[in-house]
Amino acid sequence: MSGPVDIGRVGVWTRMDGFSVAEAVDFAQRVEALGYGALWIPDAFGRDPFAHAALLLAHTERLVVATGVVNIHLREAQATACAQRELHDQSGGRFLLGLGVSHGTTIERLFDKPYPAPMPSMRAYLDAMDQAMWWGPELDGEPPVVLAALGPLMLRLAAERTLGAHPFFAPPENTARSREILGPGPWLCPEQKVVLETDPDRARARARASMAGPLGMPNYRRNLLRNGFVEHELDDGGADRVVDAVVAWGDVDRLVERVACHHRAGATHVCIQ
Repeated sequence: MSGPVDIGRVGVWTRMDGFSVAEAVDFAQRVEALGYGALWIPDAFGRDPFAHAALLLAHTERLVVATGVVNIHLREAQATACAQRELHDQSGGRFLLGLGVSHGTTIERLFDKPYPAPMPSMRAYLDAMDQAMWWGPELDGEPPVVLAALGPLMLRLAAERTLGAHPFFAPPENTARSREILGPGPWLCPEQKVVLETDPDRARARARASMAGPLGMPNYRRNLLRNGFVEHELDDGGADRVVDAVVAWGDVDRLVERVACHHRAGATHVCIQ
């Protein structure tokens, strides 16, 4: 894979907010020992992603730690740029910054802030990061960035300004559409939920529990509509065909095949959750 950092073909996306420090370090080391190229961590309501990434990077040797993704409405671009550059320097280039615009429901309801137009916000944020002051040492290479891009405009911005895109909560068909918009060069790193369960009822129950949050978020709903689903299929936990499209379930071979579907559709790297 070309680029400033090698994240491999497959990674892991997970929440470690409830882990102790020792458990988090052990988990990251196990992920590295199993041969995964990257460990993706979210920016939500638990551990700070930059502080947590510093811990994980300090206790691993090859593993890339990526944010999936940092919410641009909760941090000034100057602070994000300095944190990114510090982690890039500390880790020898093993930190990958994923940025996203979050959702109107999150920003307006939870943080009581206006939700600005996504595209101008992200473009201005990237401009501000480029112009951020940095009084640290000269860095070895450019710290890498990807965007949480689902729609065509954000995908084009990702191709124009960053290494590529990190789509979340989307089927392999979305990967194919995203690759067509991005073109052949940029990275495309979709997240894929997996459930190692062969019983359909148990598997879909587990899947629906994990889908409850995303199905209520407008950006994800709009993207599922782009991918051929209809509005009523997204309600009441999601119709079976929505569940089966977004969450891979079954035996190991079936899960491996879903990851391969994303690669055949144009993914550079697939992170399993």
